[in-house]
Amino acid sequence: RRVPKLKHFPIVNPHNYTVINVGKLNALAPKTEVSLESLMEAGIITSNDGPLKVLGDGELTISLTVKAAAFTQSAKQKIEAAGEVGKYYPRTPNKTPKTINN
Repeated sequence: RRVPKLKHFPIVNPHNYTVINVGKLNALAPKTEVSLESLMEAGIITSNDGPLKVLGDGELTISLTVKAAAFTQSAKQKIEAAGEVGKYYPRTPNKTPKTINN
């Protein structure tokens, strides 16, 4: 018997990120360490939707150390071309691990 495909099925574990483009990082002072917390304090990001992901739109003219959970390939190349390296900090799970009750 044929079963129809289920369309619009919800994603069980969606990956929500707080995203920022490389071009917006030029508003920060050179040689600083950029993280989600520092961007919130500077007012560049207003909402925290999850771990930080850096996208590659724009040009980076200053040297920064970027701490993020994810980078696009073009963002990583632009950060390295500016003279610094992006540091990966993996996503932390939102759920606590399940325990077995005896």
